[in-house]
Amino acid sequence: MALFKRNTASLGERLTALDEAAEIGAPYLTPAQRERLETTARAGAERRALSAEHTVVGFFGATGSGKTSLFNAVVGEDLGKAAARRPTTFSPLAAIWEPDNSEELLDWLGVEDRRVRSGEFAPKAGPLILLDLPDFDSVEASNRAIAERLAGQVDVLVWVSDPEKYADSVIHDEFIRPHANHSAVTLAVLNKADLLAEADVPTVSQSYAQLLREDGLTNVTVVPTSTYTQAGIDGLRAAITRVAAARTAQSARIEADIASVTGEYGDGAKQGNVDKRAKRDLDSVLAQAAGADRVADSTAAAYRKRLHERTGWLLTSWVTRFRPDPLKRLGLREDADTVGVHRTSMPELTAASKAVANRGVRDYATAVTDDLPPQWASAVSDRADEVAENLPAELDRAVARTRLPAEPSKGWSLLTVVQWLALLAALVGVLWYLVVAFVPGALTPLLGGDLVPDVEGWPIPTLLIMAGLLTGLVIGLITAVFGGVIGGGVKRRTRAALRKEIAATSQSAVVEPLDAIRDDYARFTERIAVAAGSQ
Repeated sequence: MALFKRNTASLGERLTALDEAAEIGAPYLTPAQRERLETTARAGAERRALSAEHTVVGFFGATGSGKTSLFNAVVGEDLGKAAARRPTTFSPLAAIWEPDNSEELLDWLGVEDRRVRSGEFAPKAGPLILLDLPDFDSVEASNRAIAERLAGQVDVLVWVSDPEKYADSVIHDEFIRPHANHSAVTLAVLNKADLLAEADVPTVSQSYAQLLREDGLTNVTVVPTSTYTQAGIDGLRAAITRVAAARTAQSARIEADIASVTGEYGDGAKQGNVDKRAKRDLDSVLAQAAGADRVADSTAAAYRKRLHERTGWLLTSWVTRFRPDPLKRLGLREDADTVGVHRTSMPELTAASKAVANRGVRDYATAVTDDLPPQWASAVSDRADEVAENLPAELDRAVARTRLPAEPSKGWSLLTVVQWLALLAALVGVLWYLVVAFVPGALTPLLGGDLVPDVEGWPIPTLLIMAGLLTGLVIGLITAVFGGVIGGGVKRRTRAALRKEIAATSQSAVVEPLDAIRDDYARFTERIAVAAGSQ
């Protein structure tokens, strides 16, 4: 018999990994797939907890294959004679050699009919249990269920066929092929060989062996037997003895079960990371859907408006105050909403914007599902639909959380003071002329006879008026130019801040939920690889 290679992980660790894989994959696997993983892990652990000394060999065969007669021949006695209730194989019957500590194992196998044999089965065979099982093609559903259950529990499977049914496709498709990974713990018997001409026995045996190889059972030798002539009985006993004496059947059977259930999940190769460009593309699309450019334009416009109100020419800047603030019109505030409860007054995303956001999520989901199997990819798609539904509110909160640099710095207040001083100078000049015109006597004590002195031919009141007006006008023009230049910077900084906040939102609201499924698959395949013994 071929022995399994020793793996880094112990058999117990591999069974634990298989159970963990079933738990991780629960949301994604079909109920049948999950049950297979859980059942194999549980059955393996239960079998290891029971008698490790005993090797359990099950005789499986179709109706009319002579299975029970062969079982009795191998045992050396017709055990069925001791029970009138067992004219045919309706329930499992156990022949036990060296029965100490076998009770719990037989209880686990569900075998009630137990016959203890004296001595040993054969030298070096050790403790052994042979099971005669119900026909696996029985018309009785309960009999068939017993055979199917024990096919998944015994340590060694003996497939008994005969010249008439050895090529039956139903037997191969429904019973032998599902256990193809158990070649290391499988024996094949061509019973009733006496029905064939002696020269035909090797030919039919080779044909049976070829069918078994096509089923996936490699390195399985067919033993021709006859209970009528006793031919091949000793050879079958010797084959059973070799398996039992090796003391590897139990672990080999469990390893074969693990290989059978893990084979459909590949070799556990590590998954690559999601292309970084997918995240950048997602952030760009969501920024477009959230109206980042519009908010940046409004922030820059608000900055220019407020700067003009503060430093513009006072004779005209007051008009600006009657215009609505671009940010307040959108329900936006300069300070970031760190609590996360503020909502903007921006209109709900239009159908076009929602379509843009949905496209971004779908495109990222496509990148996430790259090299994922269909079930996991389907889970990503379903999760993406949920994410897309909640995304508009998340984007709105992302905008509300962004600090918008719309308020000019306090340094501009100095120009506000200068503007007021300039206006005051102009007003002093105007008042001067008014006093001279209407109450000149009020200035006589201060200026004497020259009520309107001049400098280089320019009346001082006129200079005050001109200086005040020109200073205010020039400062207003200069700050308007600076406002336009600085507003461009404000727009860029706002767009960058919004994109940063939207990128953080896309990370938490889109990337992490979708990548979590991919991470689950990575953990699942890692556990499967450990269980399969490839790590």
